Amino acid sequence: MYLAKVTGAIVSTTKHASLIGTKLLIVARLDEHNQVMGNPQIAVDCVGAGNGEIVVVSTGSSARQSRDAEDSVVDAAIVGIVDSLEVNGR
Repeated sequence: MYLAKVTGAIVSTTKHASLIGTKLLIVARLDEHNQVMGNPQIAVDCVGAGNGEIVVVSTGSSARQSRDAEDSVVDAAIVGIVDSLEVNGR
């Protein structure tokens, strides 16, 4: 799992059956200083996240399990919205 910031949304009218009814968001991974790093990724939103929010992203088989769909093509899922963040006492 990692922290990320939601930077946008994806609209896809044609997609794999396991993605029907899902909201797809663009997330940017955050480093320990809360700065964006690396390339953006698309994640399925399981918690109702919105643009600009900091979220917890799960990847791989854990992301697939978040939707209770064994045949899912999901590789990244937003599984939490961060209310507050404390690093090194700050």
